[in-house]
Amino acid sequence: MRRAAKRDDNEAAIVIALERAGATVARLSGPDLPDLLVGYRGTNTLMEVKRAAGKKGGTSGRELLPGQAAWHATWRGAPPVVVRGPIEALRAIGLYVNRGVNL
Repeated sequence: MRRAAKRDDNEAAIVIALERAGATVARLSGPDLPDLLVGYRGTNTLMEVKRAAGKKGGTSGRELLPGQAAWHATWRGAPPVVVRGPIEALRAIGLYVNRGVNL
């Protein structure tokens, strides 16, 4: 039996920021699928949530795992956007975010 994929720790904050901005968010789950489907002002955006690389680097700094890269390569829609935090996610849906603003 396959275990459920672990969600990235920063995903909850990203979802909250997107929803507060007026977007709808669906968490996707399946082998190599992007993490989020975000709808905002008539546009859908796929998002792959990644943790920021730690002080020692590690796999969290990698853009995509091999299976994810293969899925992205065969996708015929707009390519998924890799996001690491709420500000990147909001910018991905076209919102300008001033870093001094609390989300």
